[in-house]
Amino acid sequence: MRDQATPSYPTELLVCVKCRRGREIPEEERRPGQALFEALDALALPEGVRVTPVDCLQNCDYGCTIALRGGARWTYVFANVDQVADPDMILDGAALYHATADGLIPWRTRPEHFKRNCVARIPPMES
Repeated sequence: MRDQATPSYPTELLVCVKCRRGREIPEEERRPGQALFEALDALALPEGVRVTPVDCLQNCDYGCTIALRGGARWTYVFANVDQVADPDMILDGAALYHATADGLIPWRTRPEHFKRNCVARIPPMES
């Protein structure tokens, strides 16, 4: 359930579809990042969350990478995501993120993967 202070703008879950998980993969083969995007896109998304493919998040040596952003919230970038094991965890984290007014998920409620694999936390733009 969304907090009364939570803005109504959507949460965008960015997924790097070019990710190769640090391996050489022939151009014609489906990349792990593309597989992650397809897995997430096939699931029921939490209310207010949309999944967007992006060509590169510049974190190539650290597994599949995603980012969460939305409105005046902090943006988070998470790495080392597994395209098979982690889609449900990612959507759980996206729902928690969406339920915040500022993007700051309380540490104790974050998925364990989010606690250990945060690449960057980017402040919101001032309006």
